[in-house]
Amino acid sequence: MKTYQAILLLIAVVATTVQGFAISSTGGSSFVISQRPRASTTSACPARTGASSLQMGSQAKFGIFSPAVYAAKIVLGTDKLNKIRGKAISLHSQYIGDFCEWAGAYHLRTRLIKKAKTNGDTLGFLV
Repeated sequence: MKTYQAILLLIAVVATTVQGFAISSTGGSSFVISQRPRASTTSACPARTGASSLQMGSQAKFGIFSPAVYAAKIVLGTDKLNKIRGKAISLHSQYIGDFCEWAGAYHLRTRLIKKAKTNGDTLGFLV
């Protein structure tokens, strides 16, 4: 009985001292939040240069899966990777639609697909 109490005490001490995966006030893990780049507070309007600051494409974020995507791009080539990526996105969108239909919430399908795209960008699948 004493060994179980000692083990539980040890787990409790470790759990309270390790803050890597603690829930933060924003509702997520502080580990994930600590890995995101901090927004700079230099100024509300950046200084404009002579060139236009408008970007016509989205710049994908570097995430935890970005190195794997870069490796796949080198091994498979860009065209093959884009075909596989397109097929995976298509299947995922189809499964989201099937789930929404099953759950009776088909009106949420578009929002869930947009959320999946945002999460994929944050995780680094879209580099």
